[in-house]
Amino acid sequence: MKNNAVTIQNLGYSYPKQSNPSLSDINLEIAAGERFGLFGPNGAGKTTLMNCLTGLLAYNQGKIFLSGNEVSRNNKSVRELFGFVPQDFSFYPELTPEENMDFFGAWYGLHKHEIKKRTTELLEVLGLADVHNKQVWQFSGGMKRRVNLAIAVMHEPQLLFLDEPTVGVDVQSRIAIINYLKELNAKGTTLVYTSHQLNEAEDLCEVIAMIDDGKIVAHDNLKNLLAHHKEEGLEGLFLNLTGKAFRD
Repeated sequence: MKNNAVTIQNLGYSYPKQSNPSLSDINLEIAAGERFGLFGPNGAGKTTLMNCLTGLLAYNQGKIFLSGNEVSRNNKSVRELFGFVPQDFSFYPELTPEENMDFFGAWYGLHKHEIKKRTTELLEVLGLADVHNKQVWQFSGGMKRRVNLAIAVMHEPQLLFLDEPTVGVDVQSRIAIINYLKELNAKGTTLVYTSHQLNEAEDLCEVIAMIDDGKIVAHDNLKNLLAHHKEEGLEGLFLNLTGKAFRD
């Protein structure tokens, strides 16, 4: 477990008044430094699992460990280990990028000089330095996604959870975000990524798990899975493992 960024043991979760569990007997290990992708159809359990991993949902059974520390809703030491880029924007649109990062940096417990240093670095790297004092509500979708990412990595987390981090952005922003994620990973940050952008995912992720009906149906190095199932790409593998029927 010491070399794992994430360890999931017999995890289960059911929403109130739900007849079938959203997650059932999930066992999964994600090695430290891995670029890991989680994929599945709508309703398969991806978002529920991501919310359990980040402590947004208190799971009903099993255990989750991040870098050997068990997850709980109020465990501050665990929260400091990871950053989370949610699908929905997680900033204050009436504030500037600089003001957002000042607020969230303080929330992470960073000192003022650390906040200033990280803000300057990240706004420059993510192409936001020229709009540092402009209210975020005026930004394009791609710029907002980059603000989301900057906030999530403000405290230099060991582990970064990414839920559809490039949805609705232009090609330039998508490429910039993916390249930055690869740079973070090269420096040691573990990436846990989920998306419907399978071409992008194939470029980013080295190891994947496929989830369907609340269960892990495949987990391995992407190249191994493609060879085993005789598929040329992630889209074909996705359909092979989860079928072609419509999902709500």
